[in-house]
Amino acid sequence: MPRAHSPLENRTVVVTGAARGLGAAQARALARRGARLALLGHERPALEAVAASLPTPALAVEADVTDEGALREAAETVRARLGPPSAVVANAGIAEGGPFARQDMATWRRVVDVNLTGSALTAHTFLPDLRETAGYYLQIASLASLGAAPLMSAYCAAKAGVEAFAHALRAEEAHHGLAVGIAYMNWTDTDLIRDADRHAALHELRAHLPPPARRVHPVDAVAEHLARAVERRSTAVYVPAWLRLAQLARPALPSLVLRATRRALPGTETEKPLHPTGLLGAGGRADRDAGPPR
Repeated sequence: MPRAHSPLENRTVVVTGAARGLGAAQARALARRGARLALLGHERPALEAVAASLPTPALAVEADVTDEGALREAAETVRARLGPPSAVVANAGIAEGGPFARQDMATWRRVVDVNLTGSALTAHTFLPDLRETAGYYLQIASLASLGAAPLMSAYCAAKAGVEAFAHALRAEEAHHGLAVGIAYMNWTDTDLIRDADRHAALHELRAHLPPPARRVHPVDAVAEHLARAVERRSTAVYVPAWLRLAQLARPALPSLVLRATRRALPGTETEKPLHPTGLLGAGGRADRDAGPPR
């Protein structure tokens, strides 16, 4: 049932990358607040299964966030079926790990394209609706936005980019009544993270972090924090809350990361040569299988 007096009750909310993981968990958390959900992403059957499980009206729309035409069609469908969105959560993202020197650059570009360009196209497509509703745009960023890590160059570059994009969009759109928030998250228990842990280099990367930073957080708990951010139109949300301290320590993070990886990487490379992981998780495989936008 909707939570009492939630400002999201009977409002339309768009979530991209909603077929599974954090996107699906956010859809559930937002639906519990009475929102009508428009779920965008690859894999129509998975999107429809999530939509069917929600207690409020929900719409599954298959669309690649890097395909401007597909996003325009999706937006028209959402407006016609659910009404103009009051909030959009740019959650769609993919990742690959591995040393940059051995990367397939087409895959590297795809990671940047989905995470960064896909977020910008999502915002651009729904901007007229968010202006009309004086709405809210939540950009899903990452700890990687605050401090880049080795073996994740494309993902870190893209997440730093979406943070800068969201700051710029907020400044441009404030006088239209549109609010923009950024969500900074640490490791979240999704299939992407579980897949990353199967690869020795990425597992070691996490294992060498301080104890609070290496913890993996339950996806539903993270989604609850993000849903509250949408309710409150938060400028920034940190999950867990201590990530706010990483924001304050940001100037020191590159040297700390360098010092840690200088100790850890040589041993890892000696034991086994490091290779690119390929796109991680079921979402990464779905993006690969869908191929480039037509």
